[in-house]
Amino acid sequence: MPRRETAPRGAPCWVDLMTSDTEKARAFYGELFGWSAEEPNEEFGGYFNFSKDGVLVAGGMPRQPETDARMPDTWSVYLATDDANKTVEAAGGGGGKVIAPPMEVADLGTMAVITDPGNASIGIWQPGRHKGFSIVAEAGAPSWFELHTRDYVTVVDFYRDVFGWETRVESDTSEFRYTLMVDGGEPQAGIMDVSQFPTDALPTLWSVYFGADDTDATLSKAVELGASVVKPAEDTPYGRLAIAADPTGALFKLVAPNEATPAREP
Repeated sequence: MPRRETAPRGAPCWVDLMTSDTEKARAFYGELFGWSAEEPNEEFGGYFNFSKDGVLVAGGMPRQPETDARMPDTWSVYLATDDANKTVEAAGGGGGKVIAPPMEVADLGTMAVITDPGNASIGIWQPGRHKGFSIVAEAGAPSWFELHTRDYVTVVDFYRDVFGWETRVESDTSEFRYTLMVDGGEPQAGIMDVSQFPTDALPTLWSVYFGADDTDATLSKAVELGASVVKPAEDTPYGRLAIAADPTGALFKLVAPNEATPAREP
């Protein structure tokens, strides 16, 4: 896909990893996806960026001492906004909660973190000099972004109202309820109703899929590098999908196209 300069308003624009072992994470994702990692920036709490072929694709940071020890290492998703303060204000008025209020990150941009009415955490990024990732839906790059929620109707309305989402219902049956965020007709992210599943099977959260040329081969390589398989590769109408946990337990997903894959990712 062609590189993009900026993400559409309300669309995922960045992902980053909070990890208990930055050196292990840098080595793992570097080997798995061919990423290179900047040196940690102590001015920003040890934050660093991953790049692929010289283009930013993701970030990473060490777990902070005040982080609840029960919280797992995790990948986070950020949605683009042109005004972080107004977005956070709208989120509070729409049933969300503020975890981290808007904070300028030098001249890079402004970030905030909220939870939606379904209690899923989501980051907010108002770009400055840092525009987010510009490679999307390619092998080794963020390729799809998906929210699992148990408060489907309320949460879909929340993202539509707070982030200005244009939405399109993908499926509305008792077995599968799914709504897409679209921009110019192109899907950018999805929300899935998981209220019918056990909490431990499909928890409420945002997740990121990384692209792969071959899901099975990438999953096998991940295991060789110290990851564990959470869900083996399987064919779906949206590609061949798999779920893994990296060497410190952070979950991530893989997607590769198959013959049945339509024009969008899952």
